[in-house]
Amino acid sequence: MARALYIHWPFCLAKCPYCDFNSHVRQTTDVTLWETALLADMRHEHGEACSDEPLTSIFFGGGTPSLMPPTLVSTLLGEAERLWGFESEIEITLEANPSSVEAAKFAELALAGVNRVSLGVQSLRDDVLRFLGRLHGADEAVKAVEVAQSHFSRVSIDLIYARPDQSENDWSMELAEALALGTDHMSLYQLTIEPTTRFATDVRRGIFDPLDDDNAADLFALTRSMTDAAGLPAYEVSNHARPGQESRHNLTYWRYQDYIGIGPGAHGRRRNVATVRHKKPENYLSAVADHSHGIAEARMLDRREQASEALLMGLRLDEGIDLAGIGGRFDVTTSSLIDVRKMALYRDLGLVWSREEKIGVTPQGMPLLDALLGELVQADLVAS
Repeated sequence: MARALYIHWPFCLAKCPYCDFNSHVRQTTDVTLWETALLADMRHEHGEACSDEPLTSIFFGGGTPSLMPPTLVSTLLGEAERLWGFESEIEITLEANPSSVEAAKFAELALAGVNRVSLGVQSLRDDVLRFLGRLHGADEAVKAVEVAQSHFSRVSIDLIYARPDQSENDWSMELAEALALGTDHMSLYQLTIEPTTRFATDVRRGIFDPLDDDNAADLFALTRSMTDAAGLPAYEVSNHARPGQESRHNLTYWRYQDYIGIGPGAHGRRRNVATVRHKKPENYLSAVADHSHGIAEARMLDRREQASEALLMGLRLDEGIDLAGIGGRFDVTTSSLIDVRKMALYRDLGLVWSREEKIGVTPQGMPLLDALLGELVQADLVAS
């Protein structure tokens, strides 16, 4: 049953050149109209989810949800609690930019019920922030982290590394500064050139070259070493946390549990149905006005497709996956899930581990995760 709720706020002040998320720049936003639409969408999902279990996590993503008025956040949380109820230790996360304007809202957001923030710091270097198209500076980001830590019990920061021409020494110094901020969670992403972004155009035009794979792998290993030493080991390929401070909401995705998604472009999984909302904000609003929900597609997933998705998500985690558990859950045999011969090969190479019915990717294998997934997961399972 779905016990996690995702709410997408699609608006940003500017579109970052590396970003391929569903984000949009608009001069004005009718907050009253959006409140009505999001509440209607939420109520529709409550009717479809058929679950009286309380929510364990809520995540406001985007876009830039810290641009939302705190009163709207409070209203949405109040309705979610009325519909489903909250677990006593519910995790309520909101993504925020570390600008002084948005940091000024942190006290009100905490009063609204948010207890965890994820700050898009991205870098602690002003020249890099300009390259990444960010609107804040490094000093401003550090101050925003300090303000967040004074208002929220849990704070996470995002950083982007493996940037063009970045050296191990450069990243070591910057990561050390980030670790010194004392947050309990860090999401550390290698810069990826997504096809639909401005950076993809820049690379095609020869404006810059991405960092090569060998150097990126070295930075990945350095990242693991430094975060381990600082007490924030990796629990997922790009996510690091002090024990007990892992993102419960994101673990819902990676452990392939049901979740509800509302707002433009939001995805959801409930009772073997995959839902996708309309991406363009105006189309989403029109759909809600016509149908009382923003769903563009609701598709039944067969058991083999679900098993494939569970493998592809679960192998991102340091804890690995339970093959027998997945096989029993989706009524498929273990041998139909994983290519046993290739698993043995990669285990001998130190890229994969296996213990009884559990398997996972080793730290040495994580930089090669995408390739390993293509090798390990049975081809007919992925194609089904």
